[in-house]
Amino acid sequence: MTRSAYLLTGDAHLAEDLMQSVLLKVAGHWPRLVRQGTPVAYTRKAMINQYISWRRRKQPEVSDIDPPERGHAHGDATVDRIVLRQALARLTPRQRAVIVLRFYEDLSERETAEILGCSLGTVKSQTHHALGRLRALTPELSQLFAEMKEVRR
Repeated sequence: MTRSAYLLTGDAHLAEDLMQSVLLKVAGHWPRLVRQGTPVAYTRKAMINQYISWRRRKQPEVSDIDPPERGHAHGDATVDRIVLRQALARLTPRQRAVIVLRFYEDLSERETAEILGCSLGTVKSQTHHALGRLRALTPELSQLFAEMKEVRR
């Protein structure tokens, strides 16, 4: 779950802060969550809600630093990750959450809708808009986004 927090925040230290904040809140409910059999789902939902809440309060600065040139020092996969991370930072909090839940956590549209507390149609439209925005921001990764869209069909 820490990796999902990192994908949401784009920063290792903020991801740790997010997880610490969420785990402190969840700890008080842990016995009940274990009895219900939902500790992971509840924690994931709490993490998404906390992340969106943080983003509403203050907008972090988005780096305009150009990614490194492809070459001997960096492999293509490394550069792709850097470019993708910078593009994710430019999405709205809800779009970013949908992308992380759908494509990293590999949740269904229905599960994503439940976690975000929205309709199935909202998840579909947010996914569509987020992938379109990512394609526009990072045309060099268009093949990756085409594969992501194809996997979800």
